[in-house]
Amino acid sequence: MAVPKKKTSKSKRDMRRAHDFLSAPGISTCPQCKEPKLPHRVCESCGSYKGKDVVDAE
Repeated sequence: MAVPKKKTSKSKRDMRRAHDFLSAPGISTCPQCKEPKLPHRVCESCGSYKGKDVVDAE
């Protein structure tokens, strides 16, 4: 069974965790209503995707 021989210091622990952060999602703008939206998804405000109305917007 693997057991650490020495205590891992806070510095080593934090350096290892330096790459574990979450990245922000890429946000694009809707070509029809110019509202921000997630890429490859239907626009929530106007209901269009790739220039076509696919969902009835309220």
